Amino acid sequence: MSILLDENTKVIVQGMTGREGSLRTAFMKGYGTKVVAGVTPGRGGQEVHGIPVYDTIKEAIKHEGMVDSSVTFIPGPGLKSAVYEAIDAGIKFIVSPVERIPVHDVIDMVNYALKNEVKILGPGSLGIISPGKAAIGWLGGSVDWAQTLFEPGPVGVISRSGGQSGTVPWALKVAGLGISTAMHIGTEPVLGLGMADVLKMFETDEQTKAVAIFGEIGGTQEEEAAETVASGQFTKPLVVFIAGAWAPEGMRFSHASSIVERGRGTAQGKINALTEAKAHVVDSPEEIAPKIKELINL
Repeated sequence: MSILLDENTKVIVQGMTGREGSLRTAFMKGYGTKVVAGVTPGRGGQEVHGIPVYDTIKEAIKHEGMVDSSVTFIPGPGLKSAVYEAIDAGIKFIVSPVERIPVHDVIDMVNYALKNEVKILGPGSLGIISPGKAAIGWLGGSVDWAQTLFEPGPVGVISRSGGQSGTVPWALKVAGLGISTAMHIGTEPVLGLGMADVLKMFETDEQTKAVAIFGEIGGTQEEEAAETVASGQFTKPLVVFIAGAWAPEGMRFSHASSIVERGRGTAQGKINALTEAKAHVVDSPEEIAPKIKELINL
């Protein structure tokens, strides 16, 4: 199995006719994702990589049937409207690669999604991949690289770092392990799906035997993951690396969501919370795969 997407997931690309939308559509289609339509207002009737483009999501669904997911290659100012359109059309999983969104827009989107039982990955997410099945966004970069780097297996992967999203998958591959689903959860201060939410999904996935997290200082994502473990909502082995342990309080590290301030979001605070919850914290990404092999007896 996998979480959030598999080989049967039908995807609409919002903003398909733009440069990024077209480029990433080629990647997703080439990897095997069922991209059934694109949506760009005023561009209905066109095709991109052989995929039909419609003016609205509802028009696309009318012609192509109901879809499971949307990915939004939309400029920041238009993201909120695009997300609302997807939610109103009945789509239940939205991947948003867009960065630098006004925080109040993100709060509105996330609250509207929660009211409608919709999951948002991002904003600022490189995407998600279930190896050998499907990819949404551009995690993996190219078809050849994605096929080389991400192999099917028993480990779920969550990364807070976009640039390091391939680090853990590569380490797992070298160690003879593979991945059930891997994702970059996003860069914005407010996110749709958090680590705690994703851990609960991995808990019920039969393929996933353990989870690896590439964490960062700043924010509360890792502390919330620790609470999920401590409460018994996630019971599988969890191995975590926290990047940026060297950064002093108040320093920006990687993204705006990774600011250490007033004692919150420190590496030591995260490590303490995770360790107390009986998760396994390692000192380098290279230690993740050996620890997982030890924990799942491989």
